[in-house]
Amino acid sequence: MARYRDAKCRLCRREGMKLFLKGARCFTDKCAIERRNYPPGQHGLNRGKLTPFGVQLREKQKAKRIYGVLEKQFRRYFEWAEREKGATGENLLKLLELRLDNVVHRLGFAASRRESRQMVAHGHFQVNGRKVTVPSYLVKMGDVVELRPTSKHAARVDDNLNAGRGQVPQWLEVQPDGRRGVVRSEPLREDIQIPVSEQLIVELYSK
Repeated sequence: MARYRDAKCRLCRREGMKLFLKGARCFTDKCAIERRNYPPGQHGLNRGKLTPFGVQLREKQKAKRIYGVLEKQFRRYFEWAEREKGATGENLLKLLELRLDNVVHRLGFAASRRESRQMVAHGHFQVNGRKVTVPSYLVKMGDVVELRPTSKHAARVDDNLNAGRGQVPQWLEVQPDGRRGVVRSEPLREDIQIPVSEQLIVELYSK
């Protein structure tokens, strides 16, 4: 399972905004953006103005980093989105939102997508009663995502649910007492609250 293994805070600094890659740390003064709000590297303070291509590239990189997807897999999602009916950019974001690791994060069971990816890979969740250990598994409307019986009383999950850092989107329904969530519908663009302009990603890949 390929994943980014280097420093996560460098990614936020490179994009110039909080991507919330490290959970609770991103809400404290220890956040890298709070301490050094400029790109990493020797010339971080002296970077020039971005070209139109650079703007498109940054939007693509931002989306990849928010969802924790590497280039090859992200390109496959784009090709899949192109074949679907509707706007390619919105289809792309919808596919990324339907990933199991993202759904676990959106339901509030994990403080970040990085943590939810680890929890799924370690076998803490099941979909429709069957254990799923693939973070990229795509859920469908009506699917029930819940903690496995041996994981329902994990202290870490309690902490994340009690923190209440984000509102559960309308396309999901969470039942904290039962440690489960239900996919009520497919996400609409207005339900996907991330700072990404998907049209710029489409323009980049269409060159």
